[in-house]
Amino acid sequence: MIRRMFAVFLALLAVLCLSVPVYAEGNNMEEIIIPGPNGDIYGVLQVPETDGPVPLVILSHGFGGNHSFSLPTAAHFVENGFAAYSYDFCGGGFNSRSSGTMMDMSVLTEAADLNAVIDTFKGDERFSCILLWGASQGGFVSAYVSSTRPEDIKAAVLEFPAIVLQDDSEARRRADGTFPEVINVMGAKLSRKYDEDATSFDLYDLLPRYPGPVLILHGDRDPIVPLRYSEKAKETFPDAELIVYPGQGHGFNGTALKDALEKETAFFTEHTK
Repeated sequence: MIRRMFAVFLALLAVLCLSVPVYAEGNNMEEIIIPGPNGDIYGVLQVPETDGPVPLVILSHGFGGNHSFSLPTAAHFVENGFAAYSYDFCGGGFNSRSSGTMMDMSVLTEAADLNAVIDTFKGDERFSCILLWGASQGGFVSAYVSSTRPEDIKAAVLEFPAIVLQDDSEARRRADGTFPEVINVMGAKLSRKYDEDATSFDLYDLLPRYPGPVLILHGDRDPIVPLRYSEKAKETFPDAELIVYPGQGHGFNGTALKDALEKETAFFTEHTK
């Protein structure tokens, strides 16, 4: 059932990417490939035409996705004066343009990818600061990276962050303490490394290390990541706000999607003044 709902979620996101302009008008757009510890990281950078440095939003997609899923959100940020970099995790999803396969991927390999992206842009004079935006597993990874290098991240937005994945991995642990060599998660084959890395730490133990502002958005009918995981994250971060959308699942649509974009933009604007 969950696998079927996840497939529907991916299909809806694909439709959204086709129906919404994915590049902001009046900006400079370029494809950038970043060498990382897991291979080449493909991404699209959009920079508004403006004088002086602007904040850069780095957008991290969810499990099975790719950079195109975040392009509509990136375009909205660029139209409001931010630069935006949407990228593919190495082995992070279907139709990825970065190196690797999903058998190579874990939350820690994705964190290493995000760190490589941050390292590439943090000294760029075009950008005044770095902001993180992540959805689902990309939200988990963004929370992890914010907490492990807090001095480099001005603020973070997390959409339905998949903190549940640690419990999901733990549930696959066998009686002898090991994990299956190959697992099937939502239609994707993953290696043992995925579960081993996911259970090698407790994200909630790390979140207090990030003192910056965090905005968490979550639907109260999310069938993949129960709302309680974001409720606990809100209480664990030193400075976090949680917005709950009634009736929304693992992803937002309709007026909730519009409201989320507006609130995320306002949040980033407020914390980059």
